Amino acid sequence: MEDSIDRIIPVDIEDEMKTSYIDYSMSVIVSRALPDVRDGLKPVHRRVLYSMNESGNTYNNPTRKCARAVGDILGKYHPHGDSSVYNTLVRLAQGWNMRYPLVQGQGNFGSIDGDSPAAMRYTESRLNQFAQEMLRDIDMETVDFQDNFDGDFKEPTVLPCRIPNLLINGAAGIAVGMATNMAPHNLTETLNACIAYIDARGEITVDELMQYVKAPDFPTGGVIYGYEGVKEAFRTGRGRIVIRGKADIEEYHGHERIVIREIPYQVRKSDMVAKIAQLVNEKKIDGISDISDESSNKGIRIVIDIKKDANAGVVLNYLYKYSDLESYFSVNNIALVHGRPRLLNLKDLIGHFVDHRHDVVTRRAQYELRKAQERIHILEGLIIAVDHIDEVIRIIRSSEETREAMNRLMEAFNLSELQARAIVDMRLRQLTKLDIDKLQHEYNELKERIDYLNLFLSDINMRMELIQEECREIIDKYGDERRSEIVYASEDLNPEDFYADEDMVITISHLGYIKRTPLSEFRTQTRGGVGVKGADSRDEDFVEYIYSATMHATMMLFTATGRVYWLRVFEIPEGSKSSKGRHIQNLLDLDEENRVTAFLRIKDLTTDKEFVNTHYLVFATEQGLIKKTLLAHYANPRKTGVRAINLRGDDQVVSVALSNGNCEIFLANRNGRCVRFNEQEVRPMGRTATGVRGIRLDDDPNDKVVGMVVHRLKNSDETILVISEKGYGKRSLIDDYRITKRGAKGVKTINVTDKTGQLIDIRAVEDDDNIMIINKSGVAIRLSMEQVRVMGRATQGVKMIDLNKRSDEIASICNVVAEEEEPELLDEADLDDPSEFVPQEEDLQGSDPDDELEGSEDQE
Repeated sequence: MEDSIDRIIPVDIEDEMKTSYIDYSMSVIVSRALPDVRDGLKPVHRRVLYSMNESGNTYNNPTRKCARAVGDILGKYHPHGDSSVYNTLVRLAQGWNMRYPLVQGQGNFGSIDGDSPAAMRYTESRLNQFAQEMLRDIDMETVDFQDNFDGDFKEPTVLPCRIPNLLINGAAGIAVGMATNMAPHNLTETLNACIAYIDARGEITVDELMQYVKAPDFPTGGVIYGYEGVKEAFRTGRGRIVIRGKADIEEYHGHERIVIREIPYQVRKSDMVAKIAQLVNEKKIDGISDISDESSNKGIRIVIDIKKDANAGVVLNYLYKYSDLESYFSVNNIALVHGRPRLLNLKDLIGHFVDHRHDVVTRRAQYELRKAQERIHILEGLIIAVDHIDEVIRIIRSSEETREAMNRLMEAFNLSELQARAIVDMRLRQLTKLDIDKLQHEYNELKERIDYLNLFLSDINMRMELIQEECREIIDKYGDERRSEIVYASEDLNPEDFYADEDMVITISHLGYIKRTPLSEFRTQTRGGVGVKGADSRDEDFVEYIYSATMHATMMLFTATGRVYWLRVFEIPEGSKSSKGRHIQNLLDLDEENRVTAFLRIKDLTTDKEFVNTHYLVFATEQGLIKKTLLAHYANPRKTGVRAINLRGDDQVVSVALSNGNCEIFLANRNGRCVRFNEQEVRPMGRTATGVRGIRLDDDPNDKVVGMVVHRLKNSDETILVISEKGYGKRSLIDDYRITKRGAKGVKTINVTDKTGQLIDIRAVEDDDNIMIINKSGVAIRLSMEQVRVMGRATQGVKMIDLNKRSDEIASICNVVAEEEEPELLDEADLDDPSEFVPQEEDLQGSDPDDELEGSEDQE
């Protein structure tokens, strides 16, 4: 009892936990999770390769069952679970995980979909030829060996490794308190960088090495999008690299589809397809009608069908944003250097590999020198024996035993024991003249070899040149092209790259359906034409707003209730002239009762700070209020929109325009009156202000503001275009409208009659401009302003578009970019009475052209 008490050693639990945990963590770091910087292998990978090589399971022999290889590895070198060893062997054979696989597998070794490999009793494997370069010269004392777990066998502490395996295949592992995640690289690029490093004797920068190693090269290909993360990883050892799958947009049976042929590294294809389907079901991505995986052993092929009214480029951008079609590889280059974990940059990794190769070729030369010296020592003894063959034979024949013969030979010819034993063991056939000549030839060759090896070991330049030659041999034998493309762009999503900055026509119907149509589809017609079909609409719907913009522009959409939303033009679904489009609530976060009543096209809101701080948004409401606010207050887009103006009662936003602060403002009401005043009369206000009175409306309860023109003073060629509900319109000179005070009732701008209908819109146009007119039935006509002559502001005007239906009315007009085209008219056979479409000009003067009422009531 006393003896057992004496054997109990009291230990502080805190100290014991610290010591034990440190020992455990170091064991995990050094012996399990982190690769060696020299050969890029963890102990389990090294043991798999060495065991298969020792058992002859190599590329020049038939494949063997994986169970046999796993058994040898477990029994001799790696006493852990068989599944962990088998999974390691399997990964070394998977071409989608390893840039340069080291094992050739036969059977089911899993798939890029994440399928598990077959059991090891069914699969077969062997080392491939590439792996032999990792093991070459291992039997020439080029690396150190250590005892295995039970001391029965020896295993290498590192492999000779002619290739920079850590760089070309990468590594991943989680230790205690640290982890590593290294990207694979291209073999040719990496070895060329090693050659350049040697040429510079190590005096080379990371940026100079990056001229050879462009970026990681992933086995699954893909596109490295952005270069900042690559540069950071190469320079510091840590960085985030953006990888995108490679996808093409194709036309197929009248609609577009996206075909994905490469996916990001370490992304499971089946999980990615399932994620895309989930995004479609959750309505996070619109425009996808079907997705199918058509991949085979020939490669990856995922086909995503796009709806006819959707834009494939926009859908692809959303796939990059929300799905695994774009992923990130977080580089963390931690490896063991002399048994200690270190964070390494590109130069460090290449430098340590070159140092390792220098150590290997030096030890190999030392081994060859020692073997050559031993052999030439034997040859010197054999040559002596041949020169004195009669005496040698006499001594051997007269000796009682081998030991006596060796001693007598050593004494007679001053030989070493090794030389004497070689003479005694020499066969009689070696005494022929041919064999004697061979001995002399071998001796001469060894003499030269020894001289070379001595010179080689004394000259570091020769050793470095040999390393370069071996690198070139590997390149010639195994070098290949890059698989991953590099896009030297920002990592931020830049959808503009997918679209040409083309002119588009944006249309929104009364019920809120929106689309964009290429301007080229609308051809110029003569004044008074019947137009072309502009959009399909149901009886209760009609096209209400039409606007021209370019693909890269930002559309600011202002609702009747005073909120503003932002939408890039390329995000709007494209449709033909006759298509209905998509409801705007699918694109914007709009309330059901809210609708867009004004638009503004801004080329750039975020980068041009000078522009947004020197320009204003001018708002006009139905009740005649006007407000001016600095554009910078609207330069931070939000998905849910922001309040643009504070409205009172049932007032609504009619028009929003851009101003430079020195313009003139025209406001027109439904009854045909227009007021003109200087913008300076409206002081800048906050984003949520209500505004001040711009025009005094008539006592008519149905009177309201129908439009606004912001006229730049430098633009003397502009004229005022007005159009009525029944298709009549005209142009008037700016000077026909005299300047009054803000809040005045205005002057007559068109003679409103039952024939013309009330005023529908007012625009500023020039001779070179085109306008688009579209009526409530969906018929659109594009007119050149050269066809509309300038006349007095109080006239009735001329017929701009003929309405086939008496109940039909003009819905909207907009300015579009003019282009020279042949007029496009419908055939007379399509018209009920062609004579009805002869342009008519009626200069009917109205009464009281200068009737006006001053007013300046402010409402803020």
